[in-house]
Amino acid sequence: MKFWSDSFKDGDTIPGEFAFAVADPKTHVALSSNRNPHFAWSELPAGTKTLALVVHDPDVPSRGDDVNQEGKTVPLELPRVDFYHWTLVDIPASVSQIKAGQFSNGVTARGKPGPAVLGDTMPGARQGINDYTGWFAGDGDMRGDYFGYDGPCPPWNDALVHRYIFTLYALDVDQLPVAGNLEGSVVVTALRDHVLAQASITGLYSLNPKATR
Repeated sequence: MKFWSDSFKDGDTIPGEFAFAVADPKTHVALSSNRNPHFAWSELPAGTKTLALVVHDPDVPSRGDDVNQEGKTVPLELPRVDFYHWTLVDIPASVSQIKAGQFSNGVTARGKPGPAVLGDTMPGARQGINDYTGWFAGDGDMRGDYFGYDGPCPPWNDALVHRYIFTLYALDVDQLPVAGNLEGSVVVTALRDHVLAQASITGLYSLNPKATR
């Protein structure tokens, strides 16, 4: 199975247009165009009925004590945890690409609707809530259920450049046996017994000009 993106190459920096936020010299962070990247695939294995796309950042700080704090830095050695940016399941096997901006084009305060994909974007597909749902839970202006894609916004003072792993799964089921809000960890657990093949692309992103990999 081949999997690629015209928006960035595997191992390269993700362009700011596909991020939730970009660096700002005065305020550290400014909201970006938050478009989902382009993806395409071919040579699916025999028996593929649907596909699933999972996007996660494995480099999120496990503690928030120093996150986005003036005069502090999130240290390299801090243990890291997963943060899910997108789960898209029940993609028909007849589909061979996702266009840039097809599922997300701008930051939507309080989140985009789901899990059903509305309109003719991709009938039958479902999107789960991403982890901005928890991140903004205490923010009166932004809290809500964030379904679908929302791009990178790592801490602006993190010493570590974050990795964003986009994984496409070819599945042997017509519909993934999972219900509810389709949280990332729940989707990953549900698809394990149905994977015929998988492929990944990794993009890098940071809001800290001094960050290292």
